[in-house]
Amino acid sequence: MPASGRGLCRAVAASPFPAWRRAHTEAGGGLKPEYDAVVIGAGHNGLVAAAYLQRLGVNTAVFERRHVIGGAAVTEEIVPGFKFSRASYLLSLLRPQIYTDLELKKHGLRLHLRNPYSFTPMLEEGAGSKVPRSLLLGTDMAENQKQIAQFSRKDAQVFPRYEEFMHRLALAIDPLLDAAPVDMAAFQRGSVLQRIKSLSTLKPLLKAGRVLGAQLPEYYEVLTAPITKVLDQWFESEPLKATLATDAVIGAMTSPRTPGSGYVLLHHVMGGLEGMQGAWGYVQGGMGALSDAIASSATTHGASIFTEKTVVKVQVNSEGCVQGVVLEDGTEVRSKVVLSNTSPQITFLKLTPQGWLPEKFLEKISQLDSRSPVTKINVAVDRLPSFLAAPNAPRGHPLPHHQCSIHLNCEDTLLLHQAFEDAMDGLPSHRPMIELCIPSALDPTLAPSGCHVVSLFTQYTPYTLAGGKAWDEQERNAYADRVFDCIEVYAPGFKDSVVGRDILTPPDLERIFGLPGGNIFHCAMSLDQLYFARPVPLHSGYRCPLQGLYLCGSGAHPGGGVMGAAGRNAAHAAFRDLKSK
Repeated sequence: MPASGRGLCRAVAASPFPAWRRAHTEAGGGLKPEYDAVVIGAGHNGLVAAAYLQRLGVNTAVFERRHVIGGAAVTEEIVPGFKFSRASYLLSLLRPQIYTDLELKKHGLRLHLRNPYSFTPMLEEGAGSKVPRSLLLGTDMAENQKQIAQFSRKDAQVFPRYEEFMHRLALAIDPLLDAAPVDMAAFQRGSVLQRIKSLSTLKPLLKAGRVLGAQLPEYYEVLTAPITKVLDQWFESEPLKATLATDAVIGAMTSPRTPGSGYVLLHHVMGGLEGMQGAWGYVQGGMGALSDAIASSATTHGASIFTEKTVVKVQVNSEGCVQGVVLEDGTEVRSKVVLSNTSPQITFLKLTPQGWLPEKFLEKISQLDSRSPVTKINVAVDRLPSFLAAPNAPRGHPLPHHQCSIHLNCEDTLLLHQAFEDAMDGLPSHRPMIELCIPSALDPTLAPSGCHVVSLFTQYTPYTLAGGKAWDEQERNAYADRVFDCIEVYAPGFKDSVVGRDILTPPDLERIFGLPGGNIFHCAMSLDQLYFARPVPLHSGYRCPLQGLYLCGSGAHPGGGVMGAAGRNAAHAAFRDLKSK
C-alpha cells in the first residue's frame, strides 16, 4: 500500500525535540563506565523503574535497542504525516500513584478520556431500508440501559448490578497490583526473621479477601471459569455478551469458552483515568508521548537514557553476583544491579550466562506460554469510516461513536469462538475479531487535517501457519485484505479511504518490539502464570536466582498492559537490596 497522502490531507507540524532528550543532553549525558543501576530496555516499565530509582538517589542508566524509546508504548510516523501508536494504543491501567509520583502531567502527559467508550454495530440481514442496530456504551448508566434494552429488557435491568459486581472485584484486586506477591520462597526456606518479614506480603491478599467477603466463591468463579459461563449467568442477549467477552480474550490465545478467561476481562476493567474508575483514553500525541513524559521525569532527576544501545550480555562476577552489562559494540558498563525490562525468555535464556542459573529455573522459563493471537494493523485514511449502523455527519466531523473501541464481527460469542478455532488449526481467522479505534477523532494532532489514523487490533492469527509455513508479504497482505473486507461490510467505502497501512503479525511484533511469540503481555495472563507464579513459582518477587538481577517488565507481576506497576515494584525491590548492602 503506498505511503502517500491525498488531496484532502494537509500537512501537520513536526514533533518537537523530546523533553527527556533535552534534559539528558543538558545533564551531560555521555556514556559512563559505571552506574549504580542499569535498566535493559526503555519500555514504559523500564522507564518507570529508572525514574523511581533515580528519585531515590540511585544513579541509573537505561539502554534501548531501538532508535526510539517506549517499547510497545511508542508513537511512530510510518506513513508520512500520520502518527501511529504502533503497538499499544489505549491507556487505562497506569497506576495512579505513578502518575502522581513522577509528575507526568508536569512532564507533558495529556489525556483524552473517551465517553462513550464502546460501540458494537450489528450486521442484520433482512433489515431492508432500516438502519441496523448497534450497542453504544458509556458512563451514563441510564443511557446504557436504553441501548441494551434494544436487545433485552431483562439485561438492561441487570446491567447495573453486573457493573457493581465487577467493580467490587476490581477494588479487591487493586491493592495486589502495587506490591510484590506473597514471598513463598521465604516461607519455605528463609530464616525465622525472613519468614516473619514475608508475612507483610500477605496484607494485600487478606485485604482483598475482606473486600469480597461472603461473595468470595462467586468471585472465584469469575477468575477461573470460561467468561461465557459467567456472562450466561447474568445476560441473555448475545451482542451484549460478545461485547463484554472481547475484554476477556483480547491479546490472549484463548476462546471465551476457555476456563480462566474471566481474569483477562478483569485485567481490562480494573483501570481508570483521572479518578474515573474503568475509564480508558487516548494519549495526546500517541502512546509514545506517555513514554516521553516518564523519560522526562527520569532524566530531569539525572537518569541517563541511551537509544540504539543493545545489551547482549549480563555480566556476572566470580562470586555469582551481577556486575553490569556488555553492549553490542563490546562496551562494558559496570553496575551494582541490573533490571531487565525485556521478557523473561530473553532475560534468562539469551542475556544471562546459563551457568549461573539453576537448570530447573531455566526449564520453567523455556516452557512459558507466550502464544499470541494478535495482528496489529495501523491504517492511514483520508476520511472517517461511515458505519451503516451510524452514518457520518454531513461534513464528516467525528461523532460520539468514533471515539470508541469499535467491535466488529462481535455479534455473538460463537463468532469469537470460531475465530479462535481457526487459529488452532493454523489458519488466520476467517471472520477475525476486530477492535477498531480512531484516536484522531479526539486528537487531531495525529493526522493531517481531514484525515485520520485507525488502529486495528485483530485476532486470531497463529505465529506459525498451517503446515509450518511462515508469514510472508503475500500472507500478510492477504490477511489485511480480509480484515479490510470485513470492515467494508460494516462501513462501505472504508477500503477506498485507505492511504497507507502497517501490518504487524505475531512474528513482526516479536522482531520489532521483542515480544516473545508476539505476546503483548510477554507471557500469557493465564492463572498458572499469574501472581506468585509469574513468571515462575518461587521467583515472582522481581528477584531471580542470580543476585543483583531483577525482572521489571510485563513478564513479572502483575503482568501486561501499560500499567507501570512491575517497573515501580521492581525498582523498590532493588532499592531495598542496595540499602541492605
